[in-house]
Amino acid sequence: MKQWMKNVREVEPYVPGEQPQVRDVTKLNTNENPYPPAPGVLAAISAVDEDRLRRYPDPDCRGLIRALADYYHVGEDQVFVGVGSDDVLATAFMTFFNGNDPILFPDISYAFYEVWAEMMRIPFRKILLGEDFRLKAEDYVQPNGGIVFPNPNAPTSILEPVSFVEKIAAANPGSVVIADEAYIDFGGESALPLIQKYDNLLVTQTFSKSRALAGMRIGFAIGDPALISAMMAVRNSYNSYTMNQTALDAGIAAIEDDEYFRGRLADIMDTRADAVKRLGALGFSGPDPMANFLFVQHESVPAVKIFEALRARHIYVRYFAKPRIDNYLRITIGTPAQMERLYTALEEILKENR
Repeated sequence: MKQWMKNVREVEPYVPGEQPQVRDVTKLNTNENPYPPAPGVLAAISAVDEDRLRRYPDPDCRGLIRALADYYHVGEDQVFVGVGSDDVLATAFMTFFNGNDPILFPDISYAFYEVWAEMMRIPFRKILLGEDFRLKAEDYVQPNGGIVFPNPNAPTSILEPVSFVEKIAAANPGSVVIADEAYIDFGGESALPLIQKYDNLLVTQTFSKSRALAGMRIGFAIGDPALISAMMAVRNSYNSYTMNQTALDAGIAAIEDDEYFRGRLADIMDTRADAVKRLGALGFSGPDPMANFLFVQHESVPAVKIFEALRARHIYVRYFAKPRIDNYLRITIGTPAQMERLYTALEEILKENR
């Protein structure tokens, strides 16, 4: 071993969904929005002139923060933005999870939580979901250094009610509680109103899913001004210019076109409802989905076999070779045409495996 390697931080990295490099792909594996962003987004990107690109962007991201504050009816001092919600969440981990007690998060959840905790040397404890994959608020009433959970959860797509979030925030006044709402726009009720009541609650969201801007990397957090101020101090200690100018302009344009935003959400939710019926008729079942994806298993054919057969047909879904969920597939909701291609392929695969 090279001598310098003794000082290298070793960590098992998060593995993102595959980005296929082949043509004619139906990509239903990374929960991207199947529709383009609002028309104003492309106009805003095109309008960025070269003089603005040669200069540093506004480190305070005032335009985007103002737009978010107006949209969600909160103060500008209650909003933090970053390079996707991953950046926002990582900053929150660095800022708030510095105690000796372990932070708590579900055992079946967003895999990045464990990666960040390992990388930052944060003690953690994974809380087992129930047999029905539901979170239990009472499990999070124990000594801890902080709490984080997705709602709806990933990869299960299960939504917990706002009362669940409130129980956890109320029971842990000495810890920061992070509700990761990456998928909340697809039919869920946000916990955002609770931030006015609980100064320890931080709500994070993203433009990557519902606003079709995964390629721009825009995320945000809303919480008590003291929480946001602490996050800003940490961010400015390692990179004051996290958001690029094009992303800032694109984010503002996306927020301004609420009619388009609501229309595409309705399209996705309608396709999701149809997908539940169509897949159910083929022998698939899973939790009631409240995100832009389904979490399903087949009554007789193993998930890994279906995954591989779909991939051979250039249809990509997500498979997790992990305990308790290794017979499930996570399928992103695509356009109606993409979903029809999926159904046709599944019919073929299931016939082959009778």
